[in-house]
Amino acid sequence: MTVADTAGVTVRRAKPDSKPVRPHFSSGPCAKPPGWNPGLIDTRSLGRSHRSALGKARLQAAIERTHALLQLPADYRLGIVPASDTGAVEMALWALLGERPVTMLAWESFGAGWVTDVQKQLRLQAEVRTADYGEIAELDGIDPASDVVFTWNGTTSGVRVPNADWIADDRTGLAICDATSAAFAQRIDWPKIDVGTFSWQKALGGEGGHGMLVLSPRAVERLEQAKSHRPLPKIFRLTKGGALIEGVFKGETINTPSMLAVEDWLVAVDWAERIGGLDALVARADANTAALDRWVQSSVWIEHLAKNPAIRSNTSVCLQFADRSDEEANKARQKAIVKLLEVEDAAYDIGAYRDAPSGIRIWCGATVDTADIEKLGPWLDWAWEATA
Repeated sequence: MTVADTAGVTVRRAKPDSKPVRPHFSSGPCAKPPGWNPGLIDTRSLGRSHRSALGKARLQAAIERTHALLQLPADYRLGIVPASDTGAVEMALWALLGERPVTMLAWESFGAGWVTDVQKQLRLQAEVRTADYGEIAELDGIDPASDVVFTWNGTTSGVRVPNADWIADDRTGLAICDATSAAFAQRIDWPKIDVGTFSWQKALGGEGGHGMLVLSPRAVERLEQAKSHRPLPKIFRLTKGGALIEGVFKGETINTPSMLAVEDWLVAVDWAERIGGLDALVARADANTAALDRWVQSSVWIEHLAKNPAIRSNTSVCLQFADRSDEEANKARQKAIVKLLEVEDAAYDIGAYRDAPSGIRIWCGATVDTADIEKLGPWLDWAWEATA
């Protein structure tokens, strides 16, 4: 806020004198792990074939260590696939849907994109449940015989499912979950998930371009036994001759991966294991979110987009301007704040998603330090006043 001096002259807030050490608050690609530097990357596999003994071993290590870090059930498969989380989701939709009725849940931009793909590209009749930004679709009463597709964490809306209790234990349909902003920062009830997807550039700060696909035994059974409903390009094929292509889940990727990205991913996994694994990652994200919330509660110009704390994300925290009477002016203010803070090297890439209500979006995942979140608040207040 502004204050008035004794002469009645308005004095603006002073520029903060302490900046976040790492002002990387983008919601993807996200901040690298603390202490990261290029010298940590093992270069032995660079320039080598991914099909060499060394290349395959490094890919398999990435799979096995990620499987353990996420605490996936022992009989769940995990594979590296092309085209980031989007590629992993599309692979699942095209390869698996069509056998049963489909329920689509969408409460943000990416979930809405999967609805479009299912209805307009796959041309399937689906029950669609949607919600506005900051809200969540109705989760009760989903037909257990239906396949259900949803995002665990809405990256563009700051909303996450509170739990997986709404997914029936005795379901005959598959639960297909885009978990890209939730994995490594939230407790995912994996036994309730039949297909899970995520990408490297999110919660552990890896590089873009690669996705990971989780398959339960039920999903594998569907792939191997269901009739093919459509032609599939090579990049989407997970079976051959009616059997799962097991190599995908042992480091034999469908297309050529970047071994530099693989080695960088292993650096991120090294860090996660060193600090205490999944428990520590979740705790760091929770601490960051709590620190940001303390600032939000003290502010009069910003508020949470997700009003209900039970469904509020602890990674992609979305905030909207409290005064929403002029959205066009708010969009301009948002742009000015983002630009100013970048020029000051106080915060990078914090604008709300283009389709979301105007405001700011702060990544609070585990690779961000709580001290930097605490230093960010005063800079946000300063930028708000400076752009008035």
